[in-house]
Amino acid sequence: MRYLILLILSILSAEASHSQINEIGLFIGGSNFIGDVGATDYVSPNQLAIGGIYKWNRSSRHSYRFSLLFSELEGIDVNSDDPRRVQRGYEFSSKITELSVGMEFTFLDFNLHSGRKVATPYLYSGISVAKHDDHYFNNGQQIQENTSSWAYGIPMVLGFKTTFIDKLILGIEVGARYTFSDALDGSNPNNDANQSFRFGNINNNDWYMFSGITLTYTFGLNPCYCVN
Repeated sequence: MRYLILLILSILSAEASHSQINEIGLFIGGSNFIGDVGATDYVSPNQLAIGGIYKWNRSSRHSYRFSLLFSELEGIDVNSDDPRRVQRGYEFSSKITELSVGMEFTFLDFNLHSGRKVATPYLYSGISVAKHDDHYFNNGQQIQENTSSWAYGIPMVLGFKTTFIDKLILGIEVGARYTFSDALDGSNPNNDANQSFRFGNINNNDWYMFSGITLTYTFGLNPCYCVN
């Protein structure tokens, strides 16, 4: 996976350097989990999330976007508004590494070469894959396995960004990840040998959220949409 990430970055950098403007920077914020364990609040960050973002601005209205984020998902039943979960008292934590690729669309023209301050709301979606620890619950205790799995998903992000200082762009965003997995919280173990420890609603897959700010640096030649 490490070599795949390096290959993708090399390809993107080589392609973007020919004619388009690039953005590269950091994401910092928090994460929270929505599933069969813990609270069900949609935006309630409880763990640090940090990572990197790269964008290739194809036009003033859309960009190809790549991100690599790191966090730890946490679920604690006693923090839930559901009295049944509070009584059950389960809790878990699991390290997560997410790779996401997709397209970002702006509501307004975001022309970085207009010579004035610009700002716009935006939407981002694409595909994501998250590496997470495998675990399950036995007698109410989280049991860590010595394996990990990949959860594929769809990111749905709403944000707002603006030019900040020369060549810097500041953004704030909230993003939900719908996954095609029900194993992130240990309620439906991936390991067949532990299927007897399954619990919760097996018809609903897991979600997690990333909320935070982005700070990116722009570089490269003026994009073709600026040519008269």
